[in-house]
Amino acid sequence: VSLMAEDKNPAQPLTMTLMAGPIDTRVSPSVVNDLATSRDIKWFRENVITYVPFRYKGRMRKVYPGFLQISAFMTMNIGRHVHSLTEMYANEVRRDFDKANNTREFYEEYFAMMDISAEFYLQTVQKVFIEHHLPLGIMEHRGRLVNPGKIKRTALFTIEGEQDDICSAGQTLAAQDLCTGIPPFKRKHHVQTGVGHYGVFAGRRWDKEIYPLCRDFIHMYDK
Repeated sequence: VSLMAEDKNPAQPLTMTLMAGPIDTRVSPSVVNDLATSRDIKWFRENVITYVPFRYKGRMRKVYPGFLQISAFMTMNIGRHVHSLTEMYANEVRRDFDKANNTREFYEEYFAMMDISAEFYLQTVQKVFIEHHLPLGIMEHRGRLVNPGKIKRTALFTIEGEQDDICSAGQTLAAQDLCTGIPPFKRKHHVQTGVGHYGVFAGRRWDKEIYPLCRDFIHMYDK
């Protein structure tokens, strides 16, 4: 969007919604951020990157495997997950199948973790979490400097989760400070109470509270 604005591209989007994304990980560092800054990129390359096994498509491609991602996420809140799964089975016994199915559907989606290409993962760790390219004004795209201050026509909506322990509160809000060219009446920020990182994108709070805000914000500028 920054490059399109700088080029005065007629196809610039009317709105831009950023949800629980790490724009500036120096703000309220989370456990994820602390891990990233406590190791150099060589450590990540040697310890979390592996090859796709021969029996799968993409065999021998280097990836950050899905099973490592989900293991890390589960470990961060293992008590909460144990309680949630225990309650799911208890609801089955109580024949409260609606509650049990809601939990089961959540975990079926939560566990559907895909591999990430090694190149994308390592570049993200280095430029977003270790070196902070975007907030420091040194991020480049194909040799061009990315300057969010050039954005003027596109309205900006940032959304964060109150209990997000992966992308802490303030890390997405930082986009508001970078987009200095967007007038105040075209900006909006929302902190969703009672949700963690995943709850910003899925579940009851997304359906009932966050999605309507996104929809209305987009419709406000779609004329």
